[in-house]
Amino acid sequence: MTTTTTTTRRFVQLAACAVAVLLAVAASGAAAQGVGSVITEAVFNSMLPNRDNSQCPARGFYTYDAFIAAANSFPAFGTSGGSAELIRRELAAFFGQTSHETTGGTRGSSDQFQWGYCFKEEINKATSPPYYGRGPIQLTGQSNYQAAGNALGLDLVGNPDLVSTDAVVSFKTAIWFWMTAQGNKPSCHDVILGRWTPSAADTAAGRVPGYGVITNIINGGIECGVGQNDANVDRIGYYKRYCDMLGTGYGSNLDCYNQRNFAS
Repeated sequence: MTTTTTTTRRFVQLAACAVAVLLAVAASGAAAQGVGSVITEAVFNSMLPNRDNSQCPARGFYTYDAFIAAANSFPAFGTSGGSAELIRRELAAFFGQTSHETTGGTRGSSDQFQWGYCFKEEINKATSPPYYGRGPIQLTGQSNYQAAGNALGLDLVGNPDLVSTDAVVSFKTAIWFWMTAQGNKPSCHDVILGRWTPSAADTAAGRVPGYGVITNIINGGIECGVGQNDANVDRIGYYKRYCDMLGTGYGSNLDCYNQRNFAS
């Protein structure tokens, strides 16, 4: 074998190795794009350490893969803040609100804010049956099931249990709610990214940009305009924990204690 042939073969082998490395890097980069670049599986598990606890009715349901699959159906979710700070804040806010909605934590305990995603459906199933709360956002009421189903191409009015039996659908309903403005309510997405400008009516009602008005969007009829309350405190506690974990600031106006709800 000549020296030239040996050199050529070595060059070809090195080139092949280089191509393989580049493909691997490209594949890794692709996997890390979007929400998954911030909420990795390790981060997801750290944020929700008790979601599969034997005490949680939802154990085994809320998987990381289901979250990523659902998030990929909403390209602007957790990706379009314009800065790393706002992108991370949106994800902290989403998980803060949904963790409260599904919490299994005990008020005042040292691990109160480590029990998000413990439930996948309303405990007593008494609110608007059969359209009681299900999924991370606890989707409730026939009109919400209808609107979410229309947006997702699913018959959620005819089969509301899809929200508590199919984890991808469950996450999709939560992200749909988060991304969608309804009536005189802005989307949670626009609020947390600072894209919502309050109307004169909002200003008169004390509704100001910040995490607190997202609580108002989700459950203002019960939790807002009634002074300090445990539900607000819980939502804020989860949010602050996740902001700290993701390395982002809280922003201002975290509660809705003095805000009138959007229906008033």
